[in-house]
Amino acid sequence: MKKGITIWSFPKQSLEETFKLAKKAGYDGVELSVEATGEITMESTKEEMEEIKKQAAANGIELYSVATSLHWDHSLTSANPETREQAKAIVKKQIDVASWLGCDTVLVVPGAVGVDFIPDCELVDYDVAYERALEGIKELSVYAEEKKVSIGLENVGNKLLLSPIELRDFIDKVGSDYVGAYFDVGNILRTGYPDQWIRILGKRIKKIHLKDFKKASNSFVNLMEGNVDFPAVMEALKSIGYDSWLTSEMGPLYAYYPDMLLYTTSLAMDKIMENYR
Repeated sequence: MKKGITIWSFPKQSLEETFKLAKKAGYDGVELSVEATGEITMESTKEEMEEIKKQAAANGIELYSVATSLHWDHSLTSANPETREQAKAIVKKQIDVASWLGCDTVLVVPGAVGVDFIPDCELVDYDVAYERALEGIKELSVYAEEKKVSIGLENVGNKLLLSPIELRDFIDKVGSDYVGAYFDVGNILRTGYPDQWIRILGKRIKKIHLKDFKKASNSFVNLMEGNVDFPAVMEALKSIGYDSWLTSEMGPLYAYYPDMLLYTTSLAMDKIMENYR
């Protein structure tokens, strides 16, 4: 397994500075993101991404996955057809960027029934959201196959695909080797047990996000300070033969000194991974 970290965990700075800091803190790679502004956007070109790829390589950093926060404003399950089309365009742009950067996976939120942390969020009936998500991901799977980039569906606070069996069956209904799960071990702790999800999803898992969550305070915390049973998580990953990236997703907002958090997270990941690397 390799040790990665999401771009969202860094302070605002250039990607070149980010790659340097990631390497210094002991990470093997960085997960990038398509955003409304910045160095990677919906307007980014192949030539621009090739330069970013060169910057990463020059600093000894691998690029392997592309996320986005744009899905929260443009949902695949919206009642507005134009919004759904824009959501598809975002995923296709993620796939393009990933292919230009040499990444093999994009992180996708498959839609939402509702989102508690978005004020006045559009509410969609569960069965309707499910069918719209399935239709959208099936369509996008064709593009993913063409570009040889996998779509990883993340379990997030979207009140959709709420059990490992449901997510497993959803992926199987899409029926593409290029669609699987981007499983977040911390996000699931409110409603389930990550090791169980891992064993049920099995080979469908494309990538893993590492976060920790403390039930008593109902909040995300630093790795190994919450209730995620990391030994059980690692045993489950070993049992399904997972040997891809583990990506920490911490966010500078979790500490006053974001640089320090990058280092402490790196050390925590080393401890979590020490018997499995």
